[in-house]
Amino acid sequence: MDINIRQAVLQNLSKANADAILATIEDAMTITEEKVLPGLGVMFEEVWKRATPELKNSMINNIVSAVN
Repeated sequence: MDINIRQAVLQNLSKANADAILATIEDAMTITEEKVLPGLGVMFEEVWKRATPELKNSMINNIVSAVN
């Protein structure tokens, strides 16, 4: 079976408001199963594609701080 994870995640979130997105992120972080990581990755990818260079730099600095 060929599943397009990006399309599935985007379709599931297509009509979500800010509260629903927040709940999705918080649920994914509370569930320690790795199966939710692709969904978070898809959301990050969409943010990254729309981010300004300044926002990208800020996100990178936050990630560096978080993992070091």
